[in-house]
Amino acid sequence: MRDFIYHTPTKVFFGKDTHRDIGKIIKEFGYDNIMLQYGQGSIKKSGLYDEIMSSLSEYKINVVEMGGVEPNPKLDFVRKAVKVAKENRVQMILAVGGGSVLDSSKCTAVATLSDYDPWDFLTGKALPEKALPVGCILTISAAGSEMSSSAVITNTELNMKRGFNSEYIRCKFAIMNPELTYSVSKYQTACGVVDIMAHTMERYFIPCEPTDLTDRISESILKAVIRAGKTLMENPEDYDARANMMWASSLSHNGLTGCGRKNVLPVHQLEHALSGEYDEIAHGAGLALLFPAWSRYIYKHNVPRFAQFARRVWDSTEENDEAAALAGIEKMAEYFKSIGMPSKLSDFNLDESCIDRLAELCTFNKTRTVKSYVDMDYDVVKDIFKMCL
Repeated sequence: MRDFIYHTPTKVFFGKDTHRDIGKIIKEFGYDNIMLQYGQGSIKKSGLYDEIMSSLSEYKINVVEMGGVEPNPKLDFVRKAVKVAKENRVQMILAVGGGSVLDSSKCTAVATLSDYDPWDFLTGKALPEKALPVGCILTISAAGSEMSSSAVITNTELNMKRGFNSEYIRCKFAIMNPELTYSVSKYQTACGVVDIMAHTMERYFIPCEPTDLTDRISESILKAVIRAGKTLMENPEDYDARANMMWASSLSHNGLTGCGRKNVLPVHQLEHALSGEYDEIAHGAGLALLFPAWSRYIYKHNVPRFAQFARRVWDSTEENDEAAALAGIEKMAEYFKSIGMPSKLSDFNLDESCIDRLAELCTFNKTRTVKSYVDMDYDVVKDIFKMCL
């Protein structure tokens, strides 16, 4: 096991009706002038917006609104939000939504206290030195951004999707009421299942020293999410399934499943190229396509670990390690397909003609390799995308 530092400063308020205390919670943190970021208006249709505004008004908290965050959040929106935040001297940002709203809010939080353009933090030209506090009310279980140190933003001018990490952008608090996810569609629920599993599996499938406890934490998260996903395809208002999925979302990406390991997310890098180029592709759907392909390409570099995954997560009874490893990969692919996820590029109306461009985007025009069991250069990335045909 590698040496590690584990720090999760986010205060979690988990349970039914917790969102109704938002005014009190923000006041206790000492803020009275905030920016509210949210998505395309579903919180207004559901009545959540009115409940939030009522609570904030009760505690005399001034609200500067920035609605309209899109899926795969956009750089242009962040730039506008930064300008508004500076003009209004907001003290914190409240994100109401899922990973897109959270990532938009986090990037806004860093750039507001800087003279740099937000894109500079995403390309590595600038490093965060401070950020406005961010808190959230979670309405979809998927990205784990509510407790993570990361944010991902899309630059539509360049068709590039980039991310950055900083301890400064971890949420100060996260309000998690599983009931707020009842209205999430089956498709988006399935995308969330895949995203949670991918965050967990990418930290599992890496070259590392023995990490038995972390392995078993990861395997338990995966099994719980697999069960919850199956349940929610049949009954989207099953509270326990929604609750398990919501908590798994946070634990999969708050650092816990990476303790004692080197943290790399190679499949996310592949997917960022895909949904960066094709904005209509949901992040989780892209991961569902790519994770089995990446696994088939890479498994021979650590057959015992893939075999362990098959036996502990999918209950494979194969005695031969290679047979078990392959069985586990196929079980994963079958599960993704069973919850309505894509299994080939043609499911997105794409064909082989897109692969060169995707490989260029993933490798930053052939200037980087993505770290994994093997260094994934332009040619390797192309081969993995070809396995998705």
